[in-house]
Amino acid sequence: MWSLFSRDPTSSFGYEIGETVEHARAVWRMHRGKKKQNGDDVSVFICEGTSAQLDIAKAAVKRLKTLRHPCILTYVDSLENDKLVYLVTEPVTPLLTWLKDSALSPSHRTSAVSWGLLQVTKGLSFLNNDGKLIHYNVCGSSVFVTPGGEWKLGGVEYASSDSSMFPVKVLPELEIYNPPEKMNPSKMRTTTMWAADMWGLGCLIWEVFNGLLDESFSLKNTQKLPKSLIETYTKLVGANPGTRPNPKDVVEDLRKPGQFFRNDLIETLLFLEEIHLKDANEKHKFFANLTPKLENIPNYIATNKILPIVISAHEFSNVGSVVLSPLFKIGKLLDEAEYQRQILPTVVKLFSSSDRATRLKLLQQMESLVEYMDPKTVNDQVFPQLATGFSDSNPTIREQTVKSIMFLAPKLNYNNLNIEVLKHFARLQLKDEQGGIRTNTTVCLGKVAQNLHPDIRQKCLTSAFTRAMRDPFPPARIAGIMAIAATQQYYPLQEVVSKILPSLCHLTLDPEKSVRDAVFRVLKGFLSKVEKVSEDPSLKEVMEAEVKSASSSSQTTWTGWAVGAITSKFYKTSSGAQPQKQASTSSSGTVTPSTKTSSVASTPSQGRASSNTPNSAAPNEDDKSDYEDWENSEWQSMDDGINTKPRQSPVTVQKSTTVSEALADVGDMDGGDGWGDDNEEWGSLEDTQGKFGGVSQRSTTMSSPSTTSSGWDDWEAKSPAESSTIGGNSKADEQRRQREEKRLQRQKEIEAKRAARAGPMKLGAKKI
Repeated sequence: MWSLFSRDPTSSFGYEIGETVEHARAVWRMHRGKKKQNGDDVSVFICEGTSAQLDIAKAAVKRLKTLRHPCILTYVDSLENDKLVYLVTEPVTPLLTWLKDSALSPSHRTSAVSWGLLQVTKGLSFLNNDGKLIHYNVCGSSVFVTPGGEWKLGGVEYASSDSSMFPVKVLPELEIYNPPEKMNPSKMRTTTMWAADMWGLGCLIWEVFNGLLDESFSLKNTQKLPKSLIETYTKLVGANPGTRPNPKDVVEDLRKPGQFFRNDLIETLLFLEEIHLKDANEKHKFFANLTPKLENIPNYIATNKILPIVISAHEFSNVGSVVLSPLFKIGKLLDEAEYQRQILPTVVKLFSSSDRATRLKLLQQMESLVEYMDPKTVNDQVFPQLATGFSDSNPTIREQTVKSIMFLAPKLNYNNLNIEVLKHFARLQLKDEQGGIRTNTTVCLGKVAQNLHPDIRQKCLTSAFTRAMRDPFPPARIAGIMAIAATQQYYPLQEVVSKILPSLCHLTLDPEKSVRDAVFRVLKGFLSKVEKVSEDPSLKEVMEAEVKSASSSSQTTWTGWAVGAITSKFYKTSSGAQPQKQASTSSSGTVTPSTKTSSVASTPSQGRASSNTPNSAAPNEDDKSDYEDWENSEWQSMDDGINTKPRQSPVTVQKSTTVSEALADVGDMDGGDGWGDDNEEWGSLEDTQGKFGGVSQRSTTMSSPSTTSSGWDDWEAKSPAESSTIGGNSKADEQRRQREEKRLQRQKEIEAKRAARAGPMKLGAKKI
């Protein structure tokens, strides 16, 4: 029985006591701690001193239990006996330690200090005016900082409601913070409830900018204080207690324009504190302007204080897509674990949103989002919702959906990538009225080819890219040429000579010089490859090494083409998707690609064959020069595509820039970030061909019978390259000749109609 009464109560203490935290001028020894039940972080204050120290520690615990205010240190738990006192609070760091350890830029430090001093002043206003209490211990040692950057007022060991007598402080070093009237009782006649604490606030301000106060005389030195704070500071440390301002008046004065409590951080946090009182328009305006303000807000406040409120606002306040920009900007500051815990669940839910602006911003951020998603989340939750964008009536959504597959492909399962994605790609490449989207589909397919199953890849790539080479839109034909060059390692040589080379040869007489230049360089590359095998048949196995491989090892070669093509310069949805004859001047209002083009990219297997295989045939110097250009060329070197920026109304096609710019985001057409204002009515965009490049059905009709096909397999069966044989077949040759004549005849008719038009070609007008 006696063992029950004599048991040490600290053995059943529900908190683990961790490392010691530096804390000067206090009766407490401070530790970091965790709650045993759930692992939550806490701070543990321990007093094991003299009886006098234990008495004031117990008084502090009793007082802190009764004080509940956002600016007062939050009490969690306590334990007391005759030898010690344990006080458990929210996790905090002593202010002076935090100021010494924080690595903030000067501007961020000033903002953080202004916000902290505002909170301390509000806490004192609560004590003096509402609680009718005097703190009597305001200094750097009595203020603590939370992980979210909030300053909390603690150190309530000497708090009292008696303004006529100063308490006796147990620690002699605290006497330095006593106001001058303590030594001159005659001045006590003019004292106020807040006079002693305002003197302490002045001491706190001095310590924030100068460090620990050693003597009262130092308070006269204001060199390190901000100019906007000096006038108020001088009043706080005035010798006459009756002239020291009320803390409520201090807040009002320093909140005026140009004063110390007026900056982006304080305005943002004060709005968020009262966000539940704001109407929808105020919230929308605030979040729309929040992203640039984040530059002036310290990272730890953005992640710990602002981010939770932003997430909550989107879930419960119905503010729309305007919160996504600040959400993603703050998300970049988080590590992977925190990102997955805080942001990813919200983002995954947003993919099911019917709001186009929200979906568009999610698609724009796919490159950074996908790295935090596991394959199961991508396939089960994200892709089914994202796939609806392939058939969206808004061309911008369709195009960004295509682009997003480039980032999702490595995590998509067999069915989603090899069946669902290719089904949508086949339909878009065949039937989409936007020439830019057809082009982008080809580009993206080339980029994700390495992720396709080898059997599916070998079955669809040739059909898809040769179809693109027959598109009436010149950049689409160039994209087909470049894609087939960049994925050359996936084609057996027999397929190269029977299907690919014949299809490329058809373009050697293409009306567009940029197409002809591209195809000649690619032809040289393929012919060089075939020629080497002819000279040394043993090289065939090396050159076909990756045909059946599950992934590509030619990342370096492919990236040179794809980075400019997709990642940063995805093709603009052109207003001029009609096949247009090129001219050399912008005044004609036509497309003008340059003659400079990119060559086919060489495979790593070729490099290995020439350098590591003893019996490999070395190319001559001329071939070697061509081969180096072919390998090192990038999509960006394909010069001139189209410029879709309108010069006048009705919309006309201007002088082209480069085809690498033709792979820029559709948004550049608007001159802004490309997606317009968040208030824009997205429903009207589906009818606005002037903005996104309206294309008439007539102009996008394929010259080949393949336009009626539903997929690459059907088209492949009708391909002229398919119907030809190596030995030559008279019937097949005759059919091919007839098709070629029909194609040339149709092309002549189109050119004749174009020539009959007067002035710049009208591409449709945007509806207002």
